Amino acid sequence: MKLAQIYPDRVEVRFDKNPLGIEDNEASPTFGQWKEDWEFESMKWADIVVVNNISNWGGQYTARIVGKAKEFDRFVHYDTDDLLTELYTGHRLYDVYENKGLSDITKFIYNSSDLVTVTQTKFAERISPYMNGALAVIKNAIDYSLPCWNHPGFEAPKGVCRIGWAGGIHHEEDVKEFAGIPNLVNQKVGRERVWWDFYGRPPVIDDEKEKWQHDVWENYQKIMMRGFKGSKNWKVHNALPAHEYGVMYANMDIAIAPLQMNAFNDSKSDIKVAEAGRYSVPLIASDVGCYNETIINGETGYLIPVDAPRSEWVRVLTKVIKNKKHREEMGRNLHQITEEMFNLNRVVGERIAMYDQIFADLGIPVEQN
Repeated sequence: MKLAQIYPDRVEVRFDKNPLGIEDNEASPTFGQWKEDWEFESMKWADIVVVNNISNWGGQYTARIVGKAKEFDRFVHYDTDDLLTELYTGHRLYDVYENKGLSDITKFIYNSSDLVTVTQTKFAERISPYMNGALAVIKNAIDYSLPCWNHPGFEAPKGVCRIGWAGGIHHEEDVKEFAGIPNLVNQKVGRERVWWDFYGRPPVIDDEKEKWQHDVWENYQKIMMRGFKGSKNWKVHNALPAHEYGVMYANMDIAIAPLQMNAFNDSKSDIKVAEAGRYSVPLIASDVGCYNETIINGETGYLIPVDAPRSEWVRVLTKVIKNKKHREEMGRNLHQITEEMFNLNRVVGERIAMYDQIFADLGIPVEQN
């Protein structure tokens, strides 16, 4: 959408959640079935058919989008930010992916698309054997003109350092990397000098099928707060909607990103850099994925080696908590990098330049696209 906003003379975007015409009215007796005589209007209208990740309608549906687009001789761009060919066994959806063959479906999509874009180099290297078209790295970026990325910062109580973690419902193995660390840090610096915020718990709902998500977060809490005693200096927060998401970083002095080392995590983007850096918050993260492209120890944050003992997390956090000037300087440095690399309004031109280059390489006249 940002391309259409900035380049209205060259780009028009149509967003269609159901381009293949499945009955999406849950009240209908034919819910989930193909609609007869579907005209595939959006697909025929487009010059470029862009597909993101696996559709909510499933892997087969997503693969059919690609196949149908090629049937209409359309240029297919598959954009993804998760490695789906090597899901790790501890991931909650591992069995689903295995049983539904989503890894093989994803390989088919890679092989059938004219262009695949991913968010970092190691991700690209892992899927390159399955490619038949162009493969490009385009980093995630954020529209920093949105209100939630311009929220005024909240002042911490005097002498208190606020540490924040934002996570979803698929981080059970990752939080184990941080097991008991808040308690150990409290002992080092004094609980009166540190406050812990954990963001992402699903809101309370009555749907029995979704209550497992709360069980996940109850387990997160037990793991991370292991050994915790005494007065409470932490809080678990509900997940924020997209239009408020950035606000949580206005309430942090340090952001953390513990990750288990596996192929899935090592292919993750550095979106947390883009988020934390916007609010001048330094990031302390496991040295997994592409954080090492932007996080330099002592300059923009710290990287914790994957084989380091938990005492390394405690040592680094203790150092940064005790030195406000140091963490503020790292935050300013990260903010500068963030503005250069992840501000969508500055880097969106790279997207259209990518299309221009690929069309030129393929001999596709640009005026037809």
